[in-house]
Amino acid sequence: MDLSTHAAVVNGAAYRDGKKIAHFDIDKVGDFLGDPDCFVWIGLASPDVKAMQALQSAFGLHELAVEDAQGAHERPKLEEYGDTLFMVMHTATLDGEAIVYGETHVFLGPRFIITVRHGASAGYAKLRERKESVPEKLASGPGYVLYSIIDFIVDQYQPCIDHLQARFQHHELQLFKPSLSEDKLQDFYQLKTELLKLDAAVNPLHDICTQLIRFHGDIVPKENRIYYRDILDHVKRVTHTAGQMRELVNSAMQVALGQISIRQNEVVKRLAAWAAILAVPTMVFSLYGMNFEFMPELKWRGSYPAVIVVIIAGCYWLHRRLKREGWL
Repeated sequence: MDLSTHAAVVNGAAYRDGKKIAHFDIDKVGDFLGDPDCFVWIGLASPDVKAMQALQSAFGLHELAVEDAQGAHERPKLEEYGDTLFMVMHTATLDGEAIVYGETHVFLGPRFIITVRHGASAGYAKLRERKESVPEKLASGPGYVLYSIIDFIVDQYQPCIDHLQARFQHHELQLFKPSLSEDKLQDFYQLKTELLKLDAAVNPLHDICTQLIRFHGDIVPKENRIYYRDILDHVKRVTHTAGQMRELVNSAMQVALGQISIRQNEVVKRLAAWAAILAVPTMVFSLYGMNFEFMPELKWRGSYPAVIVVIIAGCYWLHRRLKREGWL
């Protein structure tokens, strides 16, 4: 089966001394793997069962790793199967105003590297072109290709965290506007949810890179480990920024809750103020509604207008006093 014509295979090539020498037929992959100066790099996107079975047979991949790579929704991890490493990494890409997530599964051996993409994951065609332009680095083998892929994935995180920071700053400015009348709590909660999701994608790469630096020297040469330390630095920067933002979002949510309470208190104060004003005519009218037989003022011609004037004056005085106190 020719990989170059298979629907699931985006690209597949063999390299010797860092230079591409051919696209290859999977049945003859042994010719390249037997060459100590040659390695193969295959990229797949949402492969079917037949494609994965063909790769399993050609490269001797473990059935459990192949089963994981066949589907998506795997947690980020690094597992060792004999002389082959299997990795799962979550990707994040900024698509307009939304962050879309995908997965990249990697099989890494001494003479091969296979990437399997699922979901909204950016392709590696441009990355491959860039690396093919520096054959002296590509000649160091699959370990350098793996670094390039992880570095590419981590680079996609930075625009995402920058986008979330910009959203937070916008919501924060809105939060402290004097005329704010709407509830911003939901906006901050959604932002916190997205931060947690992004952090869940980024944080496991710290452990993956640490393992690649400390162990697996037969697959990741010592001269390539410095590159993984650079990735660690980028990962720490993103996770540190995400951690700081979570604290700020938590504080902003507390402020938003406080503003909700303040607005509710303002409503209660206004209702209480009007209730106090209405209490004046209510008290007077209830007094005269008791129908006492002896109420001297009932026979006074000016009693009705006098009572009305007293009620209006009392209500007016209460209104001014409550408004001066900020209750109205």
